[in-house]
Amino acid sequence: MENKEEKKIMLTKSVLQLANELDSEEGGYKAPNLLQRLLSVFKNVRLGSDITHFQMPPMFNIPKSQLQYTGESVYCSASDLLSTCNREQNPVDRLIYVVAWFISSTRPVTFGVAPYNPILGETHHVSKGNLNVLVEQVSHHPPVTALHATDDKENIEMIWWQQPVPIFYGTSVEGKINGKGKLKLLNHGETYEMNSANLLYRVLPVPSVDWVGTVNLRCLETGLVAELSYKSSPSFLGLGGNHKVIKGKIFDSSSSKALYELDGQWDRTIKLKDRINGEVRVIYDATKGNSGLLILKNEESVWPTESLHVWGELSQAIMSKDWDKAREAKQAVEERQRKLMRERESKGEKWIPKHFEVSHSKEVGWDCSPIQNFVSAAPIIAFRK
Repeated sequence: MENKEEKKIMLTKSVLQLANELDSEEGGYKAPNLLQRLLSVFKNVRLGSDITHFQMPPMFNIPKSQLQYTGESVYCSASDLLSTCNREQNPVDRLIYVVAWFISSTRPVTFGVAPYNPILGETHHVSKGNLNVLVEQVSHHPPVTALHATDDKENIEMIWWQQPVPIFYGTSVEGKINGKGKLKLLNHGETYEMNSANLLYRVLPVPSVDWVGTVNLRCLETGLVAELSYKSSPSFLGLGGNHKVIKGKIFDSSSSKALYELDGQWDRTIKLKDRINGEVRVIYDATKGNSGLLILKNEESVWPTESLHVWGELSQAIMSKDWDKAREAKQAVEERQRKLMRERESKGEKWIPKHFEVSHSKEVGWDCSPIQNFVSAAPIIAFRK
């Protein structure tokens, strides 16, 4: 049994809060000579290489696991928009608020720092109001993350799996996010399927990172579709230009008739224009979002696989800027992972996720289905700042 004295759970600020600090002059996680250090790190990486398993030194880590990023996209999003979805009687209006909620789930990413690569079997379990969120790392090679979230009061369920595939292109890294998400409004018998935008890291001429690509949100029952285009168009030498831009439309797939147009920036406001009467209104305002502060309600109930526990010592070292201790802590986690893998291989055992049934084929790809119908309440609580 695990020694309680050795248990270290480190609550850290939300991605949004950390990103704001990193972008400020007082940011505490920026490595000195950032561009020079990054170029030296990548100097032996071949062009076109998949760098999924590339390990960054702790100095380039933000004190969070990628599992926490994934979880925060749900429990730090504007969950009140999901409640609005349920209250709307018109299927078009429900899709509009699903779109607004999806945009609110977009997490900021800061150039030069990255979250920890989750270990196999790592979990992140958080509750916010009646919304319970569970994330599990169901595969390590390749890295695949599965998410299940339920809200008993609103009768809403979310199921999502993601597989990041970052490719190095010399002066940029393109992070393609394979996967599929499902949002179920059970009161209305509707399922909305959606994909994810991709990340584009530019090293030169000016370091930057942006979400790019096309996202489709489709209601399987009504045939209504929202098409969102995440854009980034920096000007000469990376100065100025449009960043964090979203343009899109909502249309009926049966007739291809466009009903609405969308335009704005995901970190500011998104406006919706009615194609028939020209009326324009704001459907999402990022300034009214959710910072998602965490509190520990019941330490005894925190699983040993919880991200805040697995990476607690490393996060504390990074926040204290004790880089020697950070390297030791990171190596300790990675070595435990390798040891467990060797033990399974020696016994001929195959890893089985605890919370999801997972299958994979070349034809269909990955499929991650939650074992339980509902996610239990978590010992870690998120709340609005």
